[in-house]
Amino acid sequence: MSKVLPSLDETDRTLLRMLQDDSTLSLAELAEAVNLTTTPCWKRLRRLEENGVLRQRVALLDPAKLGLSFTAFVQIKTSNHSREWYHCFVETVTEFPEVTEFYRMAGDYDYLMKVQVADMAAFDQFYKKLVNSIEGLTKVTSTFAMEPLKYTTALPL
Repeated sequence: MSKVLPSLDETDRTLLRMLQDDSTLSLAELAEAVNLTTTPCWKRLRRLEENGVLRQRVALLDPAKLGLSFTAFVQIKTSNHSREWYHCFVETVTEFPEVTEFYRMAGDYDYLMKVQVADMAAFDQFYKKLVNSIEGLTKVTSTFAMEPLKYTTALPL
C-alpha cells in the first residue's frame, strides 16, 4: 500500500502543480515562483522524489498525431484467483505496449485495461494476442471511446 505523505505544505503543492503542468521548468523558474532560492527549492524537490511523491518527469505525447487515436477499454473476468495465476497474468499484460493503464477492480469484472492502438484492425490483433496468451479468462468485454472529453495526468492538489 502507498505511504501517504501528509506533510506537504503550500510551497510543496505549488511546486507539484507547476511540474504537473510543465516538467521542463528550470530550477530557477520553480524557485522564483515559490519565493525560494535554488538550493532550498532543490532540497524540496529531492525530498519529494525520495519520498516517492514525485515519481518521474515525462513528456506527454499526442496519440492522434502518432496514429494511435483508437482507445479501447477491456474488462476481464476470470475464475482463477490464485496467487500464481495473478502474477503470471499481471506479468503478461504489462508486457503489452498497447496497454497504457491496467487495474484490478471490485465489481462485476476483475480487471480493466486501457488500450491505445491505431484502429480496429490493430485492436483485433491485440485482442487475439491477449486471449491466446492467458489461460483462465472467462469473459472479455471491450468498449471503445468515441471522443476524448477530458484527459489529464494532473492530480488535484
